Amino acid sequence: MRVVGGLLKGRRLASLKGAPIRPTSDKVREAIFNILPREFPFKKVLDLFAGTGAMGIEALSRGAGSVTFVDADAGSCAVIRKNLEACGVKEGARVLRGDASRELNALSRWGEGFDLIFVDPPYNTALFEESLKEIGRLGLLGAEGTLVAETSKRAPLKAEVPGLELFDERRYGDTIVYFLKRR
Repeated sequence: MRVVGGLLKGRRLASLKGAPIRPTSDKVREAIFNILPREFPFKKVLDLFAGTGAMGIEALSRGAGSVTFVDADAGSCAVIRKNLEACGVKEGARVLRGDASRELNALSRWGEGFDLIFVDPPYNTALFEESLKEIGRLGLLGAEGTLVAETSKRAPLKAEVPGLELFDERRYGDTIVYFLKRR
């Protein structure tokens, strides 16, 4: 796994050996970032269910000012920190270890808002739609922001998400990527 674009293009990223995480492939990550605006207007980014931190590090590589990484697994958080250090982008990065719902509520209480949010929970769990609903309810996505949500084609988005509006959908093998904005 590597950074596919921006200042850090080509840098290798560590992953957890034998862990139950499923990092977004380089191909899908590159496709997602090719859909997002080239001038990359997103300054404040949230990488929810961050795993290795690849999506957030990719955002930092392309010009994000800060990224908040959230993951419940201690091993994932350690790998994210290792990848941030290896890429020399620890400044502007914050790693939060905890349950997604709890951390989303904490971010809301702290008055946080984000220009770009990545949501990539474990496939085939209720966490996908629950997280989207929580983000919409809490108003964490900025007025001009974009939310990128990744799931399995076997567990597509089934309903409208309060506070969010779907504006694009792409399929890559077993993966569906949804692009949403604030309603």
